Amino acid sequence: MKTVTREQVGTTELALPPRVQEALGQLVGSAQEGLLALSVGVGLGVLAELLEEEVGEVVGAKGKHDLERTAVRHGHESGEVTLGGRRVAVERPRVRSVDGQAEVRLQTYEHFADRDRLSRVVLERMLAGVSTRRYRRTQEPVGSQVEAKARSTSRSSVSRTFVERTRRSLGELMSRRLEDVRLAVMMLDGLELQGRTNVVALGISTEGAKIPLGLWEGSTENATVATALLADLVERGLDPEQGILFVIDGAKALRKAIRNVFGEAPVQRCLRHKERNVLDHLPERERPAVKQRLRRAWALGDHDRALDQLRMLASELDRSYPGAASSLREGSRRR
Repeated sequence: MKTVTREQVGTTELALPPRVQEALGQLVGSAQEGLLALSVGVGLGVLAELLEEEVGEVVGAKGKHDLERTAVRHGHESGEVTLGGRRVAVERPRVRSVDGQAEVRLQTYEHFADRDRLSRVVLERMLAGVSTRRYRRTQEPVGSQVEAKARSTSRSSVSRTFVERTRRSLGELMSRRLEDVRLAVMMLDGLELQGRTNVVALGISTEGAKIPLGLWEGSTENATVATALLADLVERGLDPEQGILFVIDGAKALRKAIRNVFGEAPVQRCLRHKERNVLDHLPERERPAVKQRLRRAWALGDHDRALDQLRMLASELDRSYPGAASSLREGSRRR
């Protein structure tokens, strides 16, 4: 795909067709859910490492002749564990006794198949630690003695080792160099982790792959925090001259941060963000009808007519839900 420079972009806010806007919203999805899914993915990789380490401890080093060996590797088979509140498939290693008569049970697999070691609270704690750049800080300290050991056979030590390694891997992922990253889209969003507001950057590469780029903590979703996040991405090697479409929820702080770091880059308001912001001000019983009217208006091909319908809806919401009305009006304007 050809890279478009900032100088080639003619406007700072794009009016993309509704179908394209809808596709962007579906592609990016919820920032927090995306990060939690990323954490589960990293945790799966760490779990695979722990499983192979236990096999090595039970069987011995691969390719080494050992007359005292009591068990041997026996390939892999499909299994399932619970991580982050979901059942996920894994390829688990198998071990059998040297006489081939008995299966040797791996404690690590049984431990994770039995219970969830990446609850939402643990995941959010990890991400909150990543956002502050204090990767080793946690409310569940591992301690120097556990760090010094290769691993332990106790269940609690397996859990602590798994959480610590996953946290470390997440930290490394979120601080990696970005020179080779070529983006078509970057989404910026604010989310709450452990009671603190964070700004997250998620990218979509020119090949369509979703890439977590960075996470930064602040007391509010303000321009200073967002600017610090974007500046960090550039310091890590992201090319600010490549033509990136920024997708935001309309927050002025995010727009200001984009201008501070990337200049007059193209910006698109995400309809799913706007919808979420409006519906958050409404009771559950009112949300389906308002969501339907929002999507009906956004689907219109006539911009002025769509804007009239949205403003009519805002006027109706003013009577009982002024917060929802204000959120809907924010950023609405005629071309």
